[in-house]
Amino acid sequence: MSVVEADELTKVFAGQDRAAVDGVDLRLEAGRVMALLGSNGSGKTTLIKMLTTLTRASSGAARVCGFDVATQGAEVRAHIGLVGQYAAVDEVLTARAT
Repeated sequence: MSVVEADELTKVFAGQDRAAVDGVDLRLEAGRVMALLGSNGSGKTTLIKMLTTLTRASSGAARVCGFDVATQGAEVRAHIGLVGQYAAVDEVLTARAT
C-alpha cells in the first residue's frame, strides 16, 4: 500500500517563470525509508510543504495515507508528523535521566 502518492505534482510561485517543483510522480510504501536529496533550490522543501498541506500545489495531485492533500488537509495532518531541519529543542535534549 502506498502511504504517500504524488501525480504530476507541480508548484510555480507567483511572479516566477519556472516551476519550483515540476511534475513529480512519487509512490512511497508503508514500512520503507526514503531520502529526499538534491542541491539547494531543487524543490525539496517545497515538495514536503505540499505533501504536508503547508502550501498548495499549482497542479497535480497528492495523497497521504489515502487522504487528498488539497481537500482533506485536516485528515492528512492528523496522520503525519513533521520535524524541520532545525528543531528548537535540540540544545536541551539529553540522554541522561534528570
